[in-house]
Formats: sequence, C-alpha cells, structure tokens
Amino acid sequence: MYIADALVCILPLLPESTAYTTLSNIALHSLPDPGQEFEFSNGALLSPILVPRVPGSKGSRDVLNHFANFFFETLPEWKITLQNSTSTTPTSDGNEIPFTNLVATRDPPWTDGTGDVSRLVLAAHYDSKSTPVGFIGATDSAASCAMLLHIARSVEQALAKKWEFEQKQAHDKDLNGGTGIQILLFDGEEAFGTWTSTDSLYGARSLAEEWETLAYSPWSEYHSPLSAIQLFVLLDLLGEENPKVPSYFKTTHWAYQRMADVEKRLREQDLLRSSRSQFLPEAHKKDTDLWIGGYIEDDHTPFMMRGVEILHMIPSPYPRTWHTMDDDGDHLHIDTVEDWAKVMLGFAAEWMDLDGWFDVR
Repeated sequence: MYIADALVCILPLLPESTAYTTLSNIALHSLPDPGQEFEFSNGALLSPILVPRVPGSKGSRDVLNHFANFFFETLPEWKITLQNSTSTTPTSDGNEIPFTNLVATRDPPWTDGTGDVSRLVLAAHYDSKSTPVGFIGATDSAASCAMLLHIARSVEQALAKKWEFEQKQAHDKDLNGGTGIQILLFDGEEAFGTWTSTDSLYGARSLAEEWETLAYSPWSEYHSPLSAIQLFVLLDLLGEENPKVPSYFKTTHWAYQRMADVEKRLREQDLLRSSRSQFLPEAHKKDTDLWIGGYIEDDHTPFMMRGVEILHMIPSPYPRTWHTMDDDGDHLHIDTVEDWAKVMLGFAAEWMDLDGWFDVR
C-alpha cells in the first residue's frame, strides 16, 4: 500500500437497499472460532503463510498451494480459479515475473455465475516484499489471508443450509439471482523498487483489467464481473494490537457503520479477546469530517478506478513493524487477529443474510 499524491474522486453511493440482516445475539455467540489455527508457529491456517513469498519464488508457490489445498479439501463447493499474468519489474533485468491471483467463489446453486448473481468480495494480498531479504509480512498481509480462509469455511455450512431451504421453498419455481461471496487473494501488491503506478499492484491491476473486458450476455443483470461486485472489502496490515481503522469513503460509510456495530455488540457480549479499544472508532463520522478514500493506494485502487465500491480495512497509523524484519509471527497479536476474524465474519454473515443458519452453540 502507498500514500498517493492526490485524492481520487468520490464514487456514486452504493444503495442502502442492499440486503443486510442484523445478526441476533444468539447468532453472534454461534460464530465459529478459529481455535489454534491462527497460532503463528503451527496454526493450520496461518503458519504456512508466514514464509517469504516474493512473486515467482518457491515460497510464493507453496503459499498458493496452501490456499488451493484448503479450498479443494475443505470447501469443495467453492469454485477456484487462478488468474495468471506476467510483467517485468525494475529488478528483473527484463525477465518476465509470474503473478497468480486465486479467486474463490461461492454462488447460490441455482445460478450460473455469469451475470445473474451479485457478490460480496473480501480480498487481501499474499505476496511479501523482496527487501529486506527474508521479510515475512505477518501483518502485510499473511494474517488477513488466514482470516479470509477462516471466514470462507465458517460461512459455508450456514450458506448451504440457507440456499437448500430457499430451493425447497421455491418448489418448481425458478429462483432468480441472489448474492454470492468471493475471496480474492492477490499476488504482486508490493513494489520491487520504489512504489509507482507500474511497480505495484501487479495482480490487482491484471485482474481488474481482465474483469472489465469480460462481458456477460447482454441480457444479464450484470454486464461483467466488476459490475457484479456489491462491495469490495480489502484487508491489509491487520494483526497489531490496538489498531484504529478509519472510515475512508463517504459512499461506503454505511457499511463501515454496520461493521462497527458488529464489533460493538461482540464487545458488549464479551466475545472478543483483545482490549476494549474499538478497532472501528468512526461510526459517528460526519459529512463535514475529513475523508481520505483514495489517498492510500492498495489492491482496491484498480477496482475503485473502474467504479467498484470500496471498504478499505487498513489501520492508521500503520503498524510499527511495517516493512521491517519485525513484521513476523512473533510480533503478531493473536488475540487481535482472532478478533478481526470474528468481526469480519459477523459482517459477512450479516451481508449474506445468515441469521438463524449457524448451529447454536
């Protein structure tokens, strides 16, 4: 991520008519916990990501295989695609470096996913910086990737039960559209030299361009994968204790408020493990306050520039370990990582209208 030189214009307001049902207290208590899977030394979700993973390296391939195996083995109903691109970089001596994004999609079973379904997108980047050599990037952004795996697995059973019920209720009638969920794990976010518009965001730029030109049927409700995105939520630099994430965009402040409400209710019921300090402190921000959406360049930028609505979950200030060798597993605050996962899971569950579909604990 990078502080841009100029603000990007405000995009049109996302309609508040988007389906969104508040989770009951029973559902909040029923949200699955990750258990030991976020332990940095041997946690099944997080520890395989805590290796240097520069694009094109063995570490990068190993982490990509970790993601793919997770979905293939535990979430076979999710559709997995790999989007590949290559590019020269300032340090590649003219050689093409490969970049691979993983796209995991779960759509209602009665849809074909080509223009008939809208989606909540949750995204993070999995690559690490090439310098300093051996850099891990635990907050940047291994922890966020592990959170997304946990969220995908945690909503699956509830989604399947909800959609099965809706199909039975419909009987022989055709069901139209619906809302799916998509996980994007980006390669090539980091710059190889000095951050510029061409030395950064390699994977995100490639995918946004491809999705812009991928046209669905002219009779479809959504004309491209980009237009099908209801909201693009980008997680970055999460995992340090006592984070503060501002509300960056006026047009998605209502979604920020919903997530802040999830956090508030989880804290009130003692369902979070970290300090009582709010991660999302700007729920009451006013139109006349400072809004800096677009000032920080990150993987959302190529999508934002094509009209996609963004909720950017990046703390301000950045973690103290940002782009240093201390950004490793030892310096993660695991209670905070788990709490972010639960807040994000609660938000996704509300967006997907899953109240009443989690097994009561």
